[in-house]
Amino acid sequence: MAQHQIGERLQAQERTIGQALNDRLEKVAQTVSASLQQSQEKQTLELQQLRERLARIDEAQKNLANLSMQVDGLREIFVDKRARGAFGEIQLKDLIEKVLPPSAYRLQATINETLRVDCLLDLPNPPGPICVDAKFPLEPFHALRDATDDAAHRQASSQFGTAIRKHIQDISTKYIVPGETAESALMFLPSEAIYAELHANFPDLVEQSYRSRVFIVSPTTLWAMLNTIRAVLQDVEMREQAGLIQQEVQKMLEDVARLDKRVSNLQRHFQQAQDDMEGIRTSTGKVVRSSEKIISLELEDDDRDGMLERPPGSGA
Repeated sequence: MAQHQIGERLQAQERTIGQALNDRLEKVAQTVSASLQQSQEKQTLELQQLRERLARIDEAQKNLANLSMQVDGLREIFVDKRARGAFGEIQLKDLIEKVLPPSAYRLQATINETLRVDCLLDLPNPPGPICVDAKFPLEPFHALRDATDDAAHRQASSQFGTAIRKHIQDISTKYIVPGETAESALMFLPSEAIYAELHANFPDLVEQSYRSRVFIVSPTTLWAMLNTIRAVLQDVEMREQAGLIQQEVQKMLEDVARLDKRVSNLQRHFQQAQDDMEGIRTSTGKVVRSSEKIISLELEDDDRDGMLERPPGSGA
């Protein structure tokens, strides 16, 4: 009997221990499964983020390739003198079209019967029409910027100065036409760097441009000048409109004077009509009074005739 009870107890303990082991194994399995699930989700998210980053890198590489192609195209434009000149003309055209009204300028205008200028600013006299010509001395500027020693710098400076002097002389000779244009012209440099280099290190060229009445402008200074010109044109237009307004006011005053005269004439007519009405009323009053007198006389005659026809001694 004791052995039987001991066996049952051992079996119960085995079942308890087995159940506990099963519960722990199940918990461990659940923990491992949850950990694997989280790890898988994290790896999936990281892989997705990695794919997105690779896609952005691929897009950036495409943009860099496109930018490289654009830079190469821009380099080709700057290498070709004709294309470089067209670039300056396009930049000049964009600046002017953004600031001035179409009536204030002419692109590729003809002056002196045969010459064509990049832009002609139609300003009232004075100063009159101003010619604007775009110049882009890029090659001598690059040589000046890339000079590594004093000899190369002096040679590049000489080339740069020669190019600028030639442009000043050409503009002064071609685009200042007495009696047709203003007494000065503008040379447009489509590069702030070249404009800054010119004014910083070549003051003699700037002075020569002043003496030749050719004023050198960059995109920034031209923009400021165009805004000033627009303000001047608006002031001129306002003055013209003020003159028209004064003319119209003068005409209106003349019309008011004629209207006042006509009202005065009408008032005299009304006064004459009133006087005539008073005369008519006076005449009608006299006629009425005369009629009353005639009627009263007829009544008196009737009464007198009646008294004569009555017999003597008859009552009234």
